[in-house]
Amino acid sequence: MIAITLDNFQQVVVEESKNKLVLVSFWAEQVPESVELRNKLAAKLSNLSEHITLATVDCQSQGQIAEQFGIKGLPTAILLKDAQPLDGISGPQDDASIATFLDSHLPKPEDILLAQAKAALGDNLLVEAENIIMQAYQIDNNRADIKVILIDLYLQTGKTSEAKALLDTIMMVDQDSQYHALVAKLELAEQAENSPEIKALEAQLEATPDDINVSQQLAAQYSQVNRQEDALTILFRLVQAGDESTKERSKELFLDVLKALPDGDPLAAKFRRKLYTLMY
Repeated sequence: MIAITLDNFQQVVVEESKNKLVLVSFWAEQVPESVELRNKLAAKLSNLSEHITLATVDCQSQGQIAEQFGIKGLPTAILLKDAQPLDGISGPQDDASIATFLDSHLPKPEDILLAQAKAALGDNLLVEAENIIMQAYQIDNNRADIKVILIDLYLQTGKTSEAKALLDTIMMVDQDSQYHALVAKLELAEQAENSPEIKALEAQLEATPDDINVSQQLAAQYSQVNRQEDALTILFRLVQAGDESTKERSKELFLDVLKALPDGDPLAAKFRRKLYTLMY
């Protein structure tokens, strides 16, 4: 909350409003309703400073500024964009009317989450990005722009079936270039998951289920195509059941797959617990 004076008027009202919304709340001690409105706005906007700046004008000490805005009565709040009035409220306000006013101008919670998820994805923080975009998806599971980010994350983390199921729900009107790029990525992921090498190893393992070398090769192939859970399942079985001569190599592979998972991946936590239980 910034108190506007003649000294900072240009910076707050003109310059600041070029970058984001500025809400100016006019108040005076002798008008309790105006003080109440100022305080309610401050509480509502406390976590939204990225999107809107709350400025205040004390009409007793800054009457000249109030006159410039043409204020006729209190309480009054005026929303500015590019130094121009965009909207406003006047008279006593309850929580519901304040929320309705602000909601009409502020980004929705899912929009904020979407932006955060995109930023995390850009920084390659896959687990964080997926957790955030899932929150947005839970708020609105019909928006294609939210689905697209979630599908991309599913593909990057080897959740091909989840990506395919969600991709199938995108309506034709939303099937833009980004959608078609994801279709292509999905096709490549499915081809990789079912490559001739993997199919051959799966057939070998089915014929000789106790062949440790084939099991390790298949686990390595699974890991390379983001089928990390399949790889870890095989390797854990080998660590659990193998003899001392083969356990060490399987454990090394198991730990390598764990290290390749993004920080915070629940799959890593799950299999670390399993390994810990086995060891102790």
